[in-house]
Amino acid sequence: MAENAKNAILRRIRAAVAAAPATAPIPRDYAQRDTRDRGAILADLVDRLEDYKARVTRTTLARLPDAVARVCGELAITTLVTPSDLPDLWLPTTITLLRDDPPLSLAQLDGSEGVITGCEVAIAQTGTIILTCGVGQGRRLISLVPDRHLCVVRASQVVGILPEGIAQIMDQPTRPMTLIAGPSATSDIELSRVEGVHGPRTLYVLLVEDD
Repeated sequence: MAENAKNAILRRIRAAVAAAPATAPIPRDYAQRDTRDRGAILADLVDRLEDYKARVTRTTLARLPDAVARVCGELAITTLVTPSDLPDLWLPTTITLLRDDPPLSLAQLDGSEGVITGCEVAIAQTGTIILTCGVGQGRRLISLVPDRHLCVVRASQVVGILPEGIAQIMDQPTRPMTLIAGPSATSDIELSRVEGVHGPRTLYVLLVEDD
């Protein structure tokens, strides 16, 4: 059987690097943990998110359904897309829920008023929220297509600096990941900012602090 192009390229690459010297150890003398108190770390996350034009509400788990209801009222949302395994305790009874089970169609997602998900980890230093399609996070599609994204971030999921955040997801290297830093936005060569091109135009973060 003739060798296909992919295998031929890989064979040539392996041959070219076969005699290459061993790579030098990567230095790990950088800070790997933020030792500040939790209050300062959470304040940094809120500051970064708001700087990126996200909106943030701080609440507790017991008050989360009321907070979600207030946000929905503010955004005129009456129907929310949710992952199939999002905890019911997070949700108000006044909102109609579209569970992603069976998976909603692209047309249903595009026509929805918004989506609510959880997250895997949030990094205060960069204001980045990471979704890994884990529990309460759903498919990548449901957090990218609707125009409004309500994201629940528990205080215990917030880390201070980037190395801590990467360490949190190192055991899930094959999962599809979404990194969010504010509403979707892009700029053209004239630096004209356009929002909502690659994802939700509105990001509303519900930061749930320990009761």
